[in-house]
Amino acid sequence: MFFYLSKILAFLFSPLLWVFLLLLYSFKTKVEGRAKKLRIAALVILYICSNSFIVDECFRQWEPVTPDIDLMTTKYDGAIVLGGIGSIDMRLQKIGFGASGDRLFQVLPYYFNGRIKKIIFSGGSGSIEFPECREAIYIKKYLNGLHIPDSALVMESNSKNTYENAIFTKKLLDSLNISGNFMLVTSSYHMPRSMAVFKKAGFTNLTAYPTNRMSGGRRFTPDHLLIPNPDALFSLQFLIHEWMGYIIYKIKGYA
Repeated sequence: MFFYLSKILAFLFSPLLWVFLLLLYSFKTKVEGRAKKLRIAALVILYICSNSFIVDECFRQWEPVTPDIDLMTTKYDGAIVLGGIGSIDMRLQKIGFGASGDRLFQVLPYYFNGRIKKIIFSGGSGSIEFPECREAIYIKKYLNGLHIPDSALVMESNSKNTYENAIFTKKLLDSLNISGNFMLVTSSYHMPRSMAVFKKAGFTNLTAYPTNRMSGGRRFTPDHLLIPNPDALFSLQFLIHEWMGYIIYKIKGYA
């Protein structure tokens, strides 16, 4: 129930929706002076939420700062890669990777140079409309195409959200008697919630490996500081969704 409710209400996290509702109300209200205030509020929200510098700073405060594992020599028994990294092309029976595909791509060199023993992928279908499109099935097909054998893969294909990623992966690894130190791999903005959930699920030797970081080097160029950017508006929606997810997970005791 929680999964379906979160998908249906996800649109509420869109700043663009807030602006639209304020403007709509400004045309409906008959109270003198209120329409102007509502339109000013809509413009202020739109400007703040589309300001690249402000949005970048929000990500910078949220995304974790971790040691650079690339510069170390530590070896891991497995890398747990969280799903939500692409969309399934049913005609071609393959996965098309999005920006979060970085989660998987960053792990591959670690496998090929021997720093991780197994790639553990957790991801079923996060879609209400297409529950049969289980990501792990297509990721396995992709990795087999890179000549990575089944013996090096652990695929969890039933989870629909981060909580289930953790619970189902723990049960699967325990059933296979696989233990040790693991690398948790997910998008940087998603890492705080993911680490909290996986630790609550019973993972102890877990190292965060954040990928596709949204905040880059701090910039003070005029376009970054002043000019509204639709990409910033789009990115902020992800971050707000993540904040709300983290709060709800805390309330429900998942994290």
